[in-house]
Amino acid sequence: MKKKIGFLSFGHWTPSPQSQTRSAADALLQSIDLAVAAEELGADGAYFRVHHFARQLASPFPLLAAVGAKTKRIEIGTGVLDMRYENPLHMAEDAGAADLIAGGRLQLGISRGSPEQVIEGWRYFGYEPAEGQTDADMARQHTQALLDVLKGKGFAQLHPRPMFPNPPGLLRIEPHSEGLRERIWWGSSSNATAVWAAKLGLNLQSSTLKNDETGEPFHVQQARQIRAYRAAWKEAGHARAPRVSVSRSIFALVNDQDRLYFSRSGQDSDSVGFIDDQTQAIFGRSYAAEPDLLVRQLAQDEAIAEADTLLLTVPNRLGVDYNAHVIESILTHVAPALGWR
Repeated sequence: MKKKIGFLSFGHWTPSPQSQTRSAADALLQSIDLAVAAEELGADGAYFRVHHFARQLASPFPLLAAVGAKTKRIEIGTGVLDMRYENPLHMAEDAGAADLIAGGRLQLGISRGSPEQVIEGWRYFGYEPAEGQTDADMARQHTQALLDVLKGKGFAQLHPRPMFPNPPGLLRIEPHSEGLRERIWWGSSSNATAVWAAKLGLNLQSSTLKNDETGEPFHVQQARQIRAYRAAWKEAGHARAPRVSVSRSIFALVNDQDRLYFSRSGQDSDSVGFIDDQTQAIFGRSYAAEPDLLVRQLAQDEAIAEADTLLLTVPNRLGVDYNAHVIESILTHVAPALGWR
């Protein structure tokens, strides 16, 4: 299956002398440079992970707008943005502006969030679940509000003496970007939330972590999740075809530097752990091998086969040039052999 291939960066930074990304400014500016380089190499997407209270990328819309202004073709997106922290209306304004700057290339990945750096961090942002609700409920409510305003329908009552002239009727969030509603993705870690996303008409992002629901290998469970999502989408009767992405750490060992970094990564099998007190999760393996062996390994990954989009998680602290090499190696040595290009 032909696939869109992009990168996913967590934007880690640390002042360590061993890091090529030593400050928040480095992380942001290098992210822009890597997106430009990836577009020149023929990649299809530049995606960024969002984590609050961490030395990582945290405020995506200024970055997405900058990447959109510097590029012409590549998709730009998040994978994912934690909806427990978000004001849906303000987010709709920011997302609409970033999408217009990029000419309609924004692919906005959102979710209920992941384990955090701090306890109930969304409370510091002014949000709190209603009585009897969980933080996951709150995230889904924020999501529904976002989806509603992205439809572009007016809902706000016009002031009798407005500061500026307005069109007649109720007012909507501006700027509005037509089509953005269909480019919202839900980051799902369970089969049930994947089905929920399908019913709402959201695209699906599935990462290298999933709730361990059957004890089977990670890629098998993830493929089952994708099939359940597609079945729910079909049952819902949506007019368009859905999109599905999976993310993977994949490194083609084509030179001595690659072998030095990744030939003994020790992550060539799945691992199981707990992401909270109740939830056992399975973490997908990394792939690092000579191209011929890598092609054979990836051909056995059922979830990659099911997805139309593959996001390559990149070690951003190794610098822009090396990460561009990582992307180019997959596009050149691996993707054609697997029929992805």
